[in-house]
Amino acid sequence: ISYSLQTLVPQDGKDVFQIDRKSGEIRLRKDLDFEEVSLYRLQVDATDQGNPPLSGHCKVVVEVLDVND
Repeated sequence: ISYSLQTLVPQDGKDVFQIDRKSGEIRLRKDLDFEEVSLYRLQVDATDQGNPPLSGHCKVVVEVLDVND
């Protein structure tokens, strides 16, 4: 299975997250800041190597908390 990541909201969130294409593990590329964006909506797509290939997707919601206040 091969995984890919689509950022739904905000559109510039593609620079914030990365996904391991083999395991599907989502990691941060940089720190999150509540004052900039408090909620991210991502879509993870999974495709197998069958003939024909089958695919599926799920939505991941990341809520950023303000720990300073």
